Amino acid sequence: MDDWIIRLVDGAGYWGVGLLMLLETVFPPVPSEVIMTVAGVSAARGNMNLGGVIAAGTAGAMLGNYLWFWLAIKFGSDRLHRFADRYGRWLTLSWQEIERGHDLFRKHGSIIVLFARMLPTFRSLISIPAGIFHMSHRRFLVFSTIGTAGWSAALAVAGYVLGSQFHDIEKILGPLSTGIIALIVLGYVWRLVKWKPAD
Repeated sequence: MDDWIIRLVDGAGYWGVGLLMLLETVFPPVPSEVIMTVAGVSAARGNMNLGGVIAAGTAGAMLGNYLWFWLAIKFGSDRLHRFADRYGRWLTLSWQEIERGHDLFRKHGSIIVLFARMLPTFRSLISIPAGIFHMSHRRFLVFSTIGTAGWSAALAVAGYVLGSQFHDIEKILGPLSTGIIALIVLGYVWRLVKWKPAD
């Protein structure tokens, strides 16, 4: 997968970085760890400006973030309620648990979104509860942008500093991302086995 990312970044510059980060947000298996570090390497070689790389990556990711947020708003909490009543077993969620999540999000949603944007896998998923639980557009955009910019900058700077050794970053973050996905899957299976509907 790395080769076509490198070609697109080299060929399309900032537009390529933005497009790839949009795709990464909508389709998480496209790795931001590779996209932004490759872009950082390109900036180190003088092909792009590091600030422009970070801005392009952040803008592309935020387009994807907002798309998920908007779709979640359109889905709505009423439809989620019906969905939970019907498929609660497979969601491993009761409506009571969803309401507790809503309360948590209402109190701490800004911080949750901010830090989730800097965690592999969760960075894409967090837009969904933010939309379902009707987080304000302003807070969503502000805290999502801060977190997304932080993640994009960290990867781009790492690529800029390490140069052609950017694969070292993927060796660390790749297994971390895989580990988080594995924990999510194992957690789901565990909840599926143990789940009982609320009385």
